[in-house]
Amino acid sequence: MSKIIACIDGSIYTHSVVDHAAWAAERLTASVELLQVLGRGDIPAADLSGSISADAQQKLLNELARLDEERAKLIQQRARMVMDDARLRISATATGAVSTVLRNGDLLETLSEREASADLVVIGKRGEAADFATAHLGSNLERVVRASRRPVLVASRAYATIDKALVAFDGGSSILKAVDALSRSQLMSGIDIHLVCVGKDIPEMRRRLEGAVAQLHAGGHKAQFRFADGVPDKAIAGIVDAERMNLLVMGAYGHSRIRNLLIGSTTTEMIRSCKVPVLLFR
Repeated sequence: MSKIIACIDGSIYTHSVVDHAAWAAERLTASVELLQVLGRGDIPAADLSGSISADAQQKLLNELARLDEERAKLIQQRARMVMDDARLRISATATGAVSTVLRNGDLLETLSEREASADLVVIGKRGEAADFATAHLGSNLERVVRASRRPVLVASRAYATIDKALVAFDGGSSILKAVDALSRSQLMSGIDIHLVCVGKDIPEMRRRLEGAVAQLHAGGHKAQFRFADGVPDKAIAGIVDAERMNLLVMGAYGHSRIRNLLIGSTTTEMIRSCKVPVLLFR
């Protein structure tokens, strides 16, 4: 049976992650694993050497240790409440099995251990600082997408019915992998798929687009293609908005982190500018 891993963190995106996971689970007849990883964020003890007496220093260190212990208990309690709420929410809509995993450590390390048995990973576009850093993506998003061996569905702020999808087609290996996977999956069943290539209508790219559409048709999906003018991220975002697409499918992070740092990342710009969920393949 298929399995979907939904990464939750208690942010305002948690409900959307759960709802998108439920949507995918129903289409794929999959179980859902709700995964919450608490980071290694312990408060380091202050260096008190030489500033106060030894007795006072020991008392203060004991008090700091007590406060750290209480803080850790509160974090665990909050995490369990977030998990319980997410489980109740997804159980109300999804008919498959739902399991929960609460871990301490690093999200990437935990995902690498658990995603081997999964078909899809769902994560929010932003994390717990979403209300304060609305122009920035979550700190874990790029790390998860680059490290994951599974497709990653990046949930938008709120779930909406998905019936029209845009596939950003560049002819590269990642998007060809996406087309192949989608053609054999029920995830896109009944969804109107639009393959859009930003660039000139040249014979080689037209041939690839025709092949991709034929592959999707063979899988029982509705699909069509077109060419568009402009800069890829702006052109795609404009079409998504103007034509009310509900889902964007694209290849992800085809270049190194250093190159992205120097000239920017099309993947990041597309995720940031499009207000719909984004399904990423690497």
